[in-house]
Amino acid sequence: MKKNLFLLLILPSLACSLLTGGGESADPANPPSATQETVVQQPNIPAATPTPFDPLTGSGNSTRTLLTFDDLMSGESSSPVDDSAFAIPADAAPPAFTFQGKLELTDESQAGGFQSLRDDFGYSADPTWTHLPEMSFEFVQSGSHLIPVDQSLVYSNQPTWNYMVAPGRAWNESGDQGFSRASFPFALIERNQNCVHNGVMTFLFNDTTISNVRYQVTQETCMYFKFDMWGQLKAAYTPSQVANAEAVTAAHFDWLKNQLPTKPISALASDYPNAKVNEALMSSGTMPEHTTTFGVFYNGVNYISNCNTRHGQYAYCSEMRLPSYSTAKSVLAGMAYMRLGQLYDENVGDILVKEYLPEAADWDSVTLEHTLDMATGRYEAPTYMTDEDFSPISTNFLVAETYEDKLKYALSFPANGKPGEQWVYQSTATFVATQTMSAYLRQQTGSDADLFDMLVQDVFIPLHLSPGALSSLRTDNIPTGRAFGSHGMFYTQDDIAKIAAFLNTQSGQINGQQILHPSLLAATMQRDPSDHGLSTGSELYNNSFWAKEYRSPCQFYVPFMWGYGGISIAMLPNGATYYAFSDNGEFTFDGAVNELSKLSSVCP
Repeated sequence: MKKNLFLLLILPSLACSLLTGGGESADPANPPSATQETVVQQPNIPAATPTPFDPLTGSGNSTRTLLTFDDLMSGESSSPVDDSAFAIPADAAPPAFTFQGKLELTDESQAGGFQSLRDDFGYSADPTWTHLPEMSFEFVQSGSHLIPVDQSLVYSNQPTWNYMVAPGRAWNESGDQGFSRASFPFALIERNQNCVHNGVMTFLFNDTTISNVRYQVTQETCMYFKFDMWGQLKAAYTPSQVANAEAVTAAHFDWLKNQLPTKPISALASDYPNAKVNEALMSSGTMPEHTTTFGVFYNGVNYISNCNTRHGQYAYCSEMRLPSYSTAKSVLAGMAYMRLGQLYDENVGDILVKEYLPEAADWDSVTLEHTLDMATGRYEAPTYMTDEDFSPISTNFLVAETYEDKLKYALSFPANGKPGEQWVYQSTATFVATQTMSAYLRQQTGSDADLFDMLVQDVFIPLHLSPGALSSLRTDNIPTGRAFGSHGMFYTQDDIAKIAAFLNTQSGQINGQQILHPSLLAATMQRDPSDHGLSTGSELYNNSFWAKEYRSPCQFYVPFMWGYGGISIAMLPNGATYYAFSDNGEFTFDGAVNELSKLSSVCP
C-alpha cells in the first residue's frame, strides 16, 4: 500500500524536521435538465433578509468573465481559474433566494482534472487520491451568509480523503439570469494524517434548482504532496427546514462577532512607526511560494498576510483551514495538562503512566510529566530526532489507525535510560501522555469523559475558536475515537492568535476565571526561573512546549510551537506573537523575534 511506503519515509511529519530550517443563455424558468434536479414542492423557507455582518449594498452589476452563468449551467472545467472567480465581488447585490437544505455532489470519482506538482511517494498513481471523495453538505442561509450545519472533520469512510467545510456567501449578479450565486471553502484532509489541501466550490441556485458545482483545490500545507484538482459536477439540491437552523445561525454570528480585529501585515509598520519594523525581515528564510499564511498578533490586533494559492488569492482567507501537526502537542496535550492541574491537582504530572494505562505495566517510574517532556528513558537512539524520523516503531505508530495498535507501538520503545534525564523527541510519548491524561480525567469524573472535549468546553468554545477547531483527528478514523494529542488539529488565523493570547497575555484566564494552573503555565511559558525544562541541544522543551533563549537586547526566552513542514508559532514576552504556516521545511523565526522586539521591551 503506497500509504505505508509514505509513512516509512515521512516520520518527520510528527516531528518538525527542524534541521531543514508552497454557450447559450438559459431560461431561468426552464433550466437545463441535464445539469439540474427539480424539487416539486418548496418548503416554507424564509426569504433572505439583511443581517449583521452583511455588507451587500451593491447593484449586482458585476462584469464576470470567469465561471459565468453559461459556464456553470452547461460548461465544462478544463483547468483551474483565478480564485477570484469564487469570491464575492465588490458590487454584489443581496441574494434573491435562500438556500437551506442538502447539497449532494454526484460522480465525484468520474469527473475532474488533476495535476501533480510534488508527489514524493507516488500517491497519484492511485486514482482515489486524484478526485474528491463522496461529499454532501447541509446548509443554512442567513442574509448573504451560507452556513454549513457541520463544520467538523467529516470522516468520509473513503480510503484516502476526509474533509471539512467552512462558511461561504450567497449573492446576486446581474448576469446570472435571476439565479442567486453561492460559494464556500472546503478542505481535503488526508485520512489518519494532518495534511490539508484547501479548495472552494461555487454554484447557482433558485427556489427549486441548482446549476453544476464548480470546484478547485489549488493550495495546501503539505510538504510531500502538492497538486491542483478541479472539476464541474452535477449536484442535487434538496430544500428542507433544518431542525437546528436558528442555533446554527446564532453560533455563526457569535463567531463573527468575536473575531479579533484584523489589519494587513503591512499595517504593523505604519501603526508603530517609531519601531521601524521591517516586514520583509520577519518572514525572511521562508519561501513565499511555499507559505500558506503568516501573521503577527499584537496589542489586540491580528496583522495578517494574504492567503496565496497557485491561482491568485484564496477567496476565503479568514476561513482557510490550517493544520496543526506537532503544534497540537502544545495546544492539546500541554494545555490539557495545565487544565487538569487547575481542576484537580497541580501535581498531576507526578502520576505514574502504568497506573492509568495497564498496557504500560513495565514503564516503571515513568510519570506523566516525563512523557510531556519527552524524557521517558525509553528510546532507541538519543541523538536528535533519530527515533522520530527513522525508527520503525515511530513508522508503525503513524501508520496505525486503531487505538490498540497506536498504543501498542507507542509503548514499545525499549528502556535505555533513566526517566527525566534525556530528552528524546517522540510523538509516541505525547500520545502516551494524552491517553494517560484521558484515563486520569475519566477516573476523576467517574465517567467516560473525553480529554479533547474537555478542552473544547473549557477553553476553545469560551475563546470563540472557529467551529472547525473543535474537532481533531482520532483513532479508528471515527468521531468517537481517541484524540492523538501528537498532531491532528485544525486552525484558522483567528484561532492561532486567540490561542497565543490566551497563553501569553491572558495568563491562562478567560473572562477573569483562571482556566490553566498558573504555576504550570509559568513554567511552560518560561516565566519560572527554576524550571526551564530540558535541553534539546539548541532549544528547551518543557510541558510539550519548545523555547529558545535570546541574549540581545537582554536575556529573554521565547516559548514556541513547531509543526512539520514549516509551522512556527513564537510568543514573545512583550505580548507579540509571530505565526507562519508553510511547507518547505523552513522554520526560521529569528528575524521575526528581532523585529517584534522593537515594538516594546522584551526584557524582564
